[in-house]
Amino acid sequence: MGAVTDDEVIRKRLLIDGDGAGDDRRINVLLKSFIKWCNTPSSPEEGFTQYQRMMGTLAQCEFSMGKTLMVYDMNLREMENYETIYTNIEQNITSAHEKIAECKKEIQRAKRIRKNRQEYDALAKIIQQHPDRHETLKQLEALDKELQQLSRIKENVDAKLELRKKQFHVLLSTIQELQQTLENDEKSDNDDSQESPVDNGE
Repeated sequence: MGAVTDDEVIRKRLLIDGDGAGDDRRINVLLKSFIKWCNTPSSPEEGFTQYQRMMGTLAQCEFSMGKTLMVYDMNLREMENYETIYTNIEQNITSAHEKIAECKKEIQRAKRIRKNRQEYDALAKIIQQHPDRHETLKQLEALDKELQQLSRIKENVDAKLELRKKQFHVLLSTIQELQQTLENDEKSDNDDSQESPVDNGE
């Protein structure tokens, strides 16, 4: 068989003793043995043997208690160590968040610089595509002449349109007067036709 490791020994003891129930059992056995030892008459040899057994059980209890105190102290130190580690981790996390926020700001600044640079490059290309000042002035003069010509054409069209409006207004007035004259003539003819039978009767 191979060598038994400390973990296997601890695991077996935990399986046997549970979560400390073995200490309670030893104390109960020690108490019962002590009561029996006090109340039961026996020879000195037997009494001394029982005494030795009780002292052995008491030593085991003291050893177990000492071991438990050592484990307790070790757990306290571990808790303090964990609290220190936890504090360090929190500080590192806070520092990491601050660095991340600063990196995000740097990224935003870099994006703005890149965007501005791209806009400057695009504007420079547009400026390069535009003609020079002399050519621009010539184009402006040509456009001004064309605009003046269009203005004169517009004035002529407006004058013709105004004339057509007046002519149309005169035409509408003439039609209305003619319609009124026709209506008056028709009414006069109807009046004459209604009066003629009366004259024949007389």
